[in-house]
Amino acid sequence: MTDLLKIYQELQEKKWVNLSHQIREDSPHFPALPALEKKDIFTLKDGFHVQQFSVVGQYGTHIDAPIHFVEGGRWLEEIELKDLFLPLVVIDKSKEVAENPDFILGKQDILDFEAEHGQIEPGTFVAFRSDWSKRWPSQSAMRNLDDQEIQHTPGWGRDALEFLIHERGVKAVGHETFDTDAGIPTAEHGLLNEYYLLEQDIYQLEVMTNLDQLPAKGALISISFPNWHQASGSPVRAVSILP
Repeated sequence: MTDLLKIYQELQEKKWVNLSHQIREDSPHFPALPALEKKDIFTLKDGFHVQQFSVVGQYGTHIDAPIHFVEGGRWLEEIELKDLFLPLVVIDKSKEVAENPDFILGKQDILDFEAEHGQIEPGTFVAFRSDWSKRWPSQSAMRNLDDQEIQHTPGWGRDALEFLIHERGVKAVGHETFDTDAGIPTAEHGLLNEYYLLEQDIYQLEVMTNLDQLPAKGALISISFPNWHQASGSPVRAVSILP
């Protein structure tokens, strides 16, 4: 038996968790973008069933390549295949977000996590668990707007991203909301942290789900999407394999 076959059989015995929302025409999404359109081109009455899908790259659970915000940044096709299969760390701040939907994950939260679970290793994918995905499939609940049309959603702090990227050497990050940045800072300054993150030449996953089923450390994440030519982003099927 080859080493790869042994690894395959071992992985088959583990629990696998789907980290992607199902893609539908009524899926919550960034409001400036069009919804999925799907139609039948041929049906089984014609002898075979063929569908046509029209969907933007940043729809549903999706990946953002650096080129999404950064001139000259990498396209999806330029991300190394090995960087789409990574150790997974989940920082759980769901309690804090339940108490304060404007919560921002900072460097101190990461240090507190490491004090309990050990240092985050280089080459890791770090996910911010907020349990925001439990608001799915409501567009209004996902956006959580106030009377002034300001979005009240959690997000990453700049100090946390700087620490993870430059002091821990992570490969990518992910979260359950539409944006990297929390809602209030976005309303005041725009998506500064998302620009910063992609400027560092790493990718991110947005609108993740089922992070509540994962351990803090020890799991793996596998990310797949079509082999697009020069795509800035794409819906993904992200799967976690538990230890």
